[in-house]
Amino acid sequence: MSELHDLTVAQLATKLRQKEVSAVEAARHFLARGKRHGDLGAYLATDEDVTLAQAAAADRRIAAGEAAPLLGVPIAHKDIFVTKDFPSTAGSKMLEGYRSPFDATVVQRLADAGTVTLGKLNCDEFAMGSSNENSAYGVVKNPWDRARIPGGSSGGSAVAVAARLAPAATGTDTGGSIRQPASFCGITGIKPTYGRASRYGMIAYASSLDQAGPMARTAEDCALLLSTICGPDPDRDSTSLDVPAEDFTRALGGSIEGLRIGVPREFLAEGVSADVRAAVDAALAQYEKLGAKRVAISLPRTELSIPVYYIIAPAEASSNLSRFDGVKFGHRAKQYGDLLDMYKKTRSEAFGVEVQRRIMIGTYVLSHGYYDAYYLQAQKIRRMIADDFQQAFTQCDVIAGPAAPSVAWQLGEHGDDPLADYLADIFTLPGSLAGLPGMSIPCGFGNGGMPVGLQLIGNYFQEGKLLNAAHRFQHATDFHLRKPEGF
Repeated sequence: MSELHDLTVAQLATKLRQKEVSAVEAARHFLARGKRHGDLGAYLATDEDVTLAQAAAADRRIAAGEAAPLLGVPIAHKDIFVTKDFPSTAGSKMLEGYRSPFDATVVQRLADAGTVTLGKLNCDEFAMGSSNENSAYGVVKNPWDRARIPGGSSGGSAVAVAARLAPAATGTDTGGSIRQPASFCGITGIKPTYGRASRYGMIAYASSLDQAGPMARTAEDCALLLSTICGPDPDRDSTSLDVPAEDFTRALGGSIEGLRIGVPREFLAEGVSADVRAAVDAALAQYEKLGAKRVAISLPRTELSIPVYYIIAPAEASSNLSRFDGVKFGHRAKQYGDLLDMYKKTRSEAFGVEVQRRIMIGTYVLSHGYYDAYYLQAQKIRRMIADDFQQAFTQCDVIAGPAAPSVAWQLGEHGDDPLADYLADIFTLPGSLAGLPGMSIPCGFGNGGMPVGLQLIGNYFQEGKLLNAAHRFQHATDFHLRKPEGF
C-alpha cells in the first residue's frame, strides 16, 4: 500500500472509518518506512509491539462503530513529551533510558482520541537549538537535502512528516521550534496561544514560553490535531488557561474576502535573503488574489526580541534544569568525591555544550547584581513587544512574513558561531514572547530548491482565523503537496 504515506491525516482517517484500510495496516506501513529511511535520524525510539497493539485496539473501536476524527491515525511524538511505553530522553544523555510512569497530557489526549503512536522523535537537547544538531543522539538530516539542517528544536518531527515517515507529529515551540523547522522542511505547523495546550508531562525548557502544537502537511490536519490537543488542564498545569476546547475545523472554509494581512516592515528588511523575500511576496500576492488586503504595519522592537529571549529563556532553563543533579533521577557520575563533586561531574558529563552554555547565561543574568540590569529589563521589554502586537492588531486581522530569514543552511555551517543560530529565530521570537498563536505554511522554494515558509501570526485565541487563512491559501496553491525526491 505505497499510497498510504501520501495521504493527509484527514484522508487517511476517512479511509480508516470506511474500513478501506485497517489501523494495523497503516501502522505497519509507516513503521516500515521509518526503518527504510532511518539514515535521516528522525526517530529515537520505536516499539513495534506497542504500536501494533494500539493499532489493533483502534481497529476494535472502529469495528464497534466509533467514528472519532483521529481514530486509528498513526502519529509520532517529539521526545520532549514523557510517555509510559517509550523512553523519554529530551535528546539528552542526562535522561538516557528514562521511562516515565505517566503520559504527558498532550500524548494522553491524542491516545484517547484513538491515535496510534509510531515512536519518539529526535530533537535538540532539552529543546535548545535551531538546527537539531544539538541532540546527544545524532543530527537529523533534511530530506530535501541531506547535507542541510532540518531546523530545530522539533527537527525530528518536521523530517518525519516531510519524508512521509508519519502523517503527523507533535512538536513544541519555545522561540519558534515548530514554525522554523516546518518552514525548512516544507510542512505546516502551528503553535497555539500560550496556555491553550497543557504543559503537563512536557520536559521543561523555559516555562513561560514552552507550548505544544501539531506538525502535519496541511492546515486541515493541524486543525484536527489541535482540536484534540487543546483544552484546560488546571489540576496538573498551573499555566493552563481555563478556555474550553474548540473544534478548529469549523473555522475552515470561510471566506477571506477583506481579511487585513499586516506585513511588518521589519520582517522584510535587510537581512532577509532575496529568495525568501521573493517567495513571501508571491504568497502575499496570492492572498490579494483571494480577496485579502495587504496592510503595512510596524513591530518596532523586533530586533530586541533576540536579546530579550536569550536572557529570559536561559534564565528559566537554569532553574528548570537544576533538578538534573544526579540525585533523584537521570545520569549520575560513576566516580566522585563528595556531593558537590557529584553535582559537577554529573552535569558536565551529561549536558551538551549548548545546554551548558544556556545554563551559564541564565545563572549569570539571575545572579545578584545582574538581575535588575538584565532579567528585569528583559521582562519589561517583553511587555512592550506584546503591546506592539496589540497596536498592530488595531490595523490588521493577521500578521504575515517569513518564518526565517533564509532557507535551511548546511550541516555544521554554524558550528563555531552559536549566535548565527540565534539570529535565525528573529521572526518567530516576537510572537513567542507575546504568547501569540503562530504558524508556518509552505509558500515556495528558494536557493537549492529548499522550501520557504510563510509565517502567520494571530491575536490571542485566534487559531481558527489563522487556520482558515492557511487553508484558503493551500486550496489555491500546491506547495504543501510537494515532497522531497525519493520519498
